[in-house]
Amino acid sequence: MAGRVMQSVVGLLYPAQCVSCDARIDGDHALCGPCWRETPFITGLVCDLCGVPLPGEDLGTIEHCDDCLAIARPWSRGRAAMLYRDNGRRLVLALKHGDRPDLARPAARWMAAAAAPLMQPGTLVVPVPVHWSRLLKRRYSQSALLARELARITGHDWLPDGLLRARKTPMLDGLNRDQRFATLDEAVRPHPKRGVRLSGRPVLVVDDVMTSGATLSTTADAARAAGATSVRVMALARVAKDT
Repeated sequence: MAGRVMQSVVGLLYPAQCVSCDARIDGDHALCGPCWRETPFITGLVCDLCGVPLPGEDLGTIEHCDDCLAIARPWSRGRAAMLYRDNGRRLVLALKHGDRPDLARPAARWMAAAAAPLMQPGTLVVPVPVHWSRLLKRRYSQSALLARELARITGHDWLPDGLLRARKTPMLDGLNRDQRFATLDEAVRPHPKRGVRLSGRPVLVVDDVMTSGATLSTTADAARAAGATSVRVMALARVAKDT
């Protein structure tokens, strides 16, 4: 009883706000109605490897997009919570560059719903690692925050430092698919001490955005090199060709 009263008092003093536009909202949905409608959450039939939406009805069969049919993916399944456009893009950029680490918690709730088919017993959730120099500049890793919250919500273990960024790579903006894969080749490796904790575990690799899949590929390769029994991937947002 006292706890409910305290929650009511807190709600009156600090009413819930939309994480996107700061409008007052009821409940804990994180987004107001207009922002929710502007956020392109992915539903329906999707590619089972990268999570991009596909035309047609979801009949429960496994389907793959053209990119995943053309590229050998070093992971077995993948999903994304939203498309990287409209309010989806604004939310990702706010988390990544806008000093909004608070967005990780609601974002992880959206990711948890999409990640349900990927979770296996004993799954270890690991983030795509950030090079130390970039982490020093940004002060936090958005992928690590998402991985931590996703693990907490789904009740799985997480490991923030089982993999490391072996070398600093340039920004990938403007590079084509082949250039992205070449730039990131072997950029991620198992941590020399803590990487052993991936051995014998199914691993879910978490990142904020999937574009070509180059970053997730080098990270999945590193997880497999560390002895993961299987690797699946989860992104907050997916870049689609028609966006």
